[in-house]
Amino acid sequence: MGPICLIKTYMHIPVLLKESIEILNPQKSEFFIDATIGGGGHSEEILKKIGASGKLLGIDWDKDAIERLKKKFKDCKNAILVNANYADLPEILKENKLPKAKGLIIDLGFSSEQLEKSGKGFSFLRDEPLIMTYRTDKSNWPNKFDNSYLTAAEVVNQFSEKELAALFWKYGEERYSRQIAKRIVEERKKKRILTTFDLVEAINKSYRTNRTYKLHPPHKFMRGMHPATKVFQALRIYVNAELDNLEKLLKNLTAVLKSDGRAVIISFHSLEDRLVKNYFRQMVKEGEAEFLVKKPIRPAREEISKNPRARSAKLRAIKIK
Repeated sequence: MGPICLIKTYMHIPVLLKESIEILNPQKSEFFIDATIGGGGHSEEILKKIGASGKLLGIDWDKDAIERLKKKFKDCKNAILVNANYADLPEILKENKLPKAKGLIIDLGFSSEQLEKSGKGFSFLRDEPLIMTYRTDKSNWPNKFDNSYLTAAEVVNQFSEKELAALFWKYGEERYSRQIAKRIVEERKKKRILTTFDLVEAINKSYRTNRTYKLHPPHKFMRGMHPATKVFQALRIYVNAELDNLEKLLKNLTAVLKSDGRAVIISFHSLEDRLVKNYFRQMVKEGEAEFLVKKPIRPAREEISKNPRARSAKLRAIKIK
């Protein structure tokens, strides 16, 4: 039967945990993948279900997250933790001599650790360097002149007004994308925009001219969605190539899941959800998969009250034929 897997518990609230585990239905001795393992909440439950004879592959692009999980799962000899991009899952399986999995879960939200402790500027409520990358330091990047390896600060300070407006609209669906881009370009002429509060102040100034929000500089707001929300989302998605990575994985689902394998994907904004929905529909139409849920599952009120970040989550799931 093997040794008992003792898991050190940390404060982490996984989204739609009960629903995810019920749909994935992990059983003893099976192999599962948590492609965005983060704080390990979903994986912890999967490990309990598959037992010591099962196997779990946990992947995260954030090296710090993997290091924390090595401590959390130090007694779980059947947990393989890899610091990598889930878009490269077929290669990761091959490198680790692993077969296709019985189940796969992807939680596309970023964790409270990333928001509160990374120091990379993911949150507009903290004054931090404007980095926003999940990757490790830039010295390890293959090509510093490749746009896919830019930090958020480099994007904000180097892109033209037209390019910024297009980026904010495409990845943030920001209705005032042109207005904000124009103000950013004006502000960076005075000084480079290097921190989250530098960027928030520029965004606030663009909204003041429109009188859409009543603001308290540099980052407070009085009502409605924070004016910086969609711009920060757009920058984070762009510098991490999030949609490209998700699409690459969706194209490879049949390469990483065995027949009857189940995929659960939890998204948090419309761009991700639309991509997942369209790929799942196409796979079902072509006879490669079947829906496990007809409509996306949303968190119940009780879960949202305990974890407000769950409010925008949508769960979609399919089974490979």
